[in-house]
Amino acid sequence: MWLSEEERKRTSTADDAAFPSPVPTQIVSNGEYNPMPQTEKQRQVEGRIKELADQYAAKLNMDRRRFLKTASGMATAFLAMNQVFGPIWDVSEAEAADIDMADARAKALKGQFIFDDQTHFVRDDFDKEGLLGLGKYASEHWNPDMLKDIPLVLQRYKFQNYLKEVYLDSDTTVALLSGAPFDDPTWWLLSNDQIVQARAAINKVAGSRRMFAHTVITPGQAGWMDEVDRGIAELKPDSWKCYTIGDPLSPTTKGTAWRLDDEGLVYPWYEKAKKSGIRNVCIHKGLLPIDYETSWPGVWKNATVDDVATFYDASRQWLSGGVKEYATRIRIDDLPDAGIKPGMTAEVKVLLGEVSDALIVPLPAVTEQQGQYTSYVVRPGGVERRSVTVGQNNAHFVVILDGLDENEQVTLDARQRASAE
Repeated sequence: MWLSEEERKRTSTADDAAFPSPVPTQIVSNGEYNPMPQTEKQRQVEGRIKELADQYAAKLNMDRRRFLKTASGMATAFLAMNQVFGPIWDVSEAEAADIDMADARAKALKGQFIFDDQTHFVRDDFDKEGLLGLGKYASEHWNPDMLKDIPLVLQRYKFQNYLKEVYLDSDTTVALLSGAPFDDPTWWLLSNDQIVQARAAINKVAGSRRMFAHTVITPGQAGWMDEVDRGIAELKPDSWKCYTIGDPLSPTTKGTAWRLDDEGLVYPWYEKAKKSGIRNVCIHKGLLPIDYETSWPGVWKNATVDDVATFYDASRQWLSGGVKEYATRIRIDDLPDAGIKPGMTAEVKVLLGEVSDALIVPLPAVTEQQGQYTSYVVRPGGVERRSVTVGQNNAHFVVILDGLDENEQVTLDARQRASAE
């Protein structure tokens, strides 16, 4: 538990204070960071879930709470998010209204590919019982049943139980094994060698690639580039892992924080990563505590994303496909009085252009395969697979230049699409 006693007094448990939705309608903290207040759009989603749930539950002679525990309740939550944020999720009103249809959809998705992109276990000789703090809090406040099979001891976080919980007790298809850099080497969960050894062992037994591996690097620390070279030559990770704040447990004590846009320090690493083909980089940023200016003096800016915009200079071409990132500065003349402080993140919409008299469809209504674009058109006799030519798009809609006519109806329903194949 990272929150102070004073900070905990300002929070409530999600079970008591939050609306019991199938999908959370505001940020929930696990105790590592201060949960942010519910946003206006999150309030809209919550209100819409309640309205839709009451509507559909009444037709099924159910109360709202019972309805939201069904597969249709889950579909209702995604439907409400689509209505507020735009057509992001592939869900239909029919699934929200018909429990049998929602159950059938859930069963059809049971075998879907699930990639857990950050997992951990600790080495056999790891003895830092301070790691048990989050588990203790979770068992006391959230899930007391978690202690029925295995007590709260370090063995719970070692390889044998990791194997059981990730590959046997969950639906995970592929897991990425990661680590973390600590200034005190005895706190490292696993060494980079142990991470790749675990990958080799799991994949050998599975006969396929069921585990990916990180190599953790520590820019600025002694010998860190040697570890990069060793990673490329010997370890061959699937991705790099690093923390811009340095030691995640005590970021202010050793001066090991760094920035992504430090050309002299990390750009040589980017060039080596490009040449090696190991281009995936996992940067662990963080949500700041309320008192970040005093509790993280001199280092809190390294936990923000203000160095991501300049992560690669326009004069270089490190990212694949010719993609470049450009630094952008935005000035807000009339800053809203909402407690906004430097270093906080925000959603910003930038108008890049306007398209008039255009035929548009929701972005999920178009699929792409090997450069060919397809939509699925609802016809009197069924669903027709149609090749289309696309134009500009934003996060929600895409312009159709050819292949569809005005007033034609396209479907987002996966089952209807499958029937056209």
